[in-house]
Amino acid sequence: MIYLKDEKSSIAFGKTLGELLEKNDVITLNGDLGAGKTTITKAAAKALMIEEPVTSPTFTIVCEYSGRLPLYHFDAYRITDEEEMYFIGFDEYLTAGGVCIIEWAENISGILPGKRLDINIEYHDDNTRKLSLTPHGERYENLVKELMKHEDTWN
Repeated sequence: MIYLKDEKSSIAFGKTLGELLEKNDVITLNGDLGAGKTTITKAAAKALMIEEPVTSPTFTIVCEYSGRLPLYHFDAYRITDEEEMYFIGFDEYLTAGGVCIIEWAENISGILPGKRLDINIEYHDDNTRKLSLTPHGERYENLVKELMKHEDTWN
């Protein structure tokens, strides 16, 4: 469990995550509206040296950004049928050499790759967020270990 005490802590966590991301990594972010999914994504994007503003792609489903690695930022909030993701080339993005960050991934759970890092964000109190990290695969187990080595940067 990770506790982020405020938005500044969420940004620090996202920055650390972004610094550790590698080609073809898949990160899923799940949680209620306003829990901090996009805040973490924006911070990860900055760490990936993406200079343009990152916004939630709620209506477009995916936004592409160029940086140290390409970022493919998905928002599956409005997805009602997982097949919709194939129409935008979801499976191709997964192996395109960039990083996929998927908000509202629980809406497409049936088509997510087997190897990924799931991050669930819950409200703990007014400002604090509780994160649960679930790695799927050795790469993501190692990523979680590396993230935890930097825990003092977001506390």
